[in-house]
Amino acid sequence: MKLYSYFRSSAAYRVRIALNLKGIAYETTSVHLVKDGGHNRRPEFRAVNPQMRVPALVTPGGDTLIQSLAIIEYLDETHPQPPLLPKDPVARAKVRALADLIACDIHPLNNTSALRYLKNELHQEQSAIDTWYHHWVVTGFEALEALIAPGPYAWGNAVTLADVCVVPQVANARRLKVPLDKFPKIVAVDAACQALMAFERARPENQPDAE
Repeated sequence: MKLYSYFRSSAAYRVRIALNLKGIAYETTSVHLVKDGGHNRRPEFRAVNPQMRVPALVTPGGDTLIQSLAIIEYLDETHPQPPLLPKDPVARAKVRALADLIACDIHPLNNTSALRYLKNELHQEQSAIDTWYHHWVVTGFEALEALIAPGPYAWGNAVTLADVCVVPQVANARRLKVPLDKFPKIVAVDAACQALMAFERARPENQPDAE
């Protein structure tokens, strides 16, 4: 498989974790999201993904998949072990809700494109942009902290889709200096996951395009 990725993209980070957990070999093609205004805006990448975002995954059959959660569910369906969603329908819905809380509510408001728009189009100062970033992470983490099940992982004693989303979001929060003192459950989940090689190998600093 070929993964179009950027080392700092939390969405691509999710997919790297899932690929590693499943033991799937993949080739990384870096798409720098910042340099020269963003290499994702170049015509050659737009031909890969019209949304001009990473990740994009090219399957063995030549299909190109976009959107991290859709890609991860494809991987879970085609490579069922280890499963990233519980068998019980209620538990599956709750794990998906934890993942969506991050991927649909926190992340889009703090994505590179949103922050760039605040700066370049709305002419906000960096201090105001940082306040925006912190606000949405803290608001989301307050809910996430209350919803996490007894560990060591976000939903019990097995890694799930929720953990695959939690770890990259915590990495982003730390990079942008969001205080995490109020979120001991989230910090504990991150620590438990980071002890696993699949998460370690997926870390941004361990990618071939890390700067």
